[in-house]
Amino acid sequence: MEKQFLVNIHKAYRWVIAICDKDLAGQKIEEGEKQLDLTGNFFKGEEKTEEELKEIIQDCIREDSTFNLVGEKSCKVAREINLVEKEGILKIKDIPYALVLL
Repeated sequence: MEKQFLVNIHKAYRWVIAICDKDLAGQKIEEGEKQLDLTGNFFKGEEKTEEELKEIIQDCIREDSTFNLVGEKSCKVAREINLVEKEGILKIKDIPYALVLL
């Protein structure tokens, strides 16, 4: 399977899981006063397949984590495993993103 996702797990009191579509890495998407900044280290992580991503999300749900998701594919996977509802996904310049606090 193709590695389409970047995953960076920031471990602190509460884990913060940064997930983005690999093809969006390094971009800054702006619309008015809103922006998605994927240029820094926050989203730079390990390349993962869809199956690996699903396993990571399931494991991190048990850790009472916060999730930052950016991209069509990342948000689709999160919806498939019921991490986020359709209404919880917003868009900036047609790029979907979601913030999930468990």
